[in-house]
Amino acid sequence: MAISRTPHIQVVAEAPRPPLVPSGVMGMLIFVFTELMLFGGFLSAFTIIRSASVVWPPPGQPRLPFEATAFNTGLLLASGAVLVWTRRVFARDRAAARWPLLGALGLASGFVVLQGREWIALLAQGLTLRSSPLGSFFFLVIGLHALHVLIAIGLLARAWRRLRRGWLASSQLATAEVFWYFVVGIWPLIYLVVYQ
Repeated sequence: MAISRTPHIQVVAEAPRPPLVPSGVMGMLIFVFTELMLFGGFLSAFTIIRSASVVWPPPGQPRLPFEATAFNTGLLLASGAVLVWTRRVFARDRAAARWPLLGALGLASGFVVLQGREWIALLAQGLTLRSSPLGSFFFLVIGLHALHVLIAIGLLARAWRRLRRGWLASSQLATAEVFWYFVVGIWPLIYLVVYQ
């Protein structure tokens, strides 16, 4: 009878490592990168059109309300700061994070309402999508940002509902945060380029 001299190798299965970045957060980061390229293209085109114009804003078109929109910008930036605070509270006491998250939602909603009032006033002054290159770019770029804000508010509201029910995972909050920080972070650039 032959004796096998092959060593017996014992394989020990290791516990799977958690990913460095949760998949939802990674997917949102990739999406945000593509959106940065989209906004970059629109802002570049706007800058080229404005610099090629002899008179800006075009004759018969209103000046954009730079000072009034500064207040709206403050609301949006404050909502981002409150969301940072929400994350810190969430790390210590998930249930207590409901209130700062609700505050961030309130500030974000205030931004949307005031921007909506601004749009109505500009439409009344004759600035429309077809009135001039200023109107076209204004409603395209600012409207695209508004759409992103509304979607981001929806994500934050969903996170708040899940938090209230005790179902919110840290990675789900992080995914909503990434999109909200994109919306907040891109706005000052849009504001300075379009409203000047």
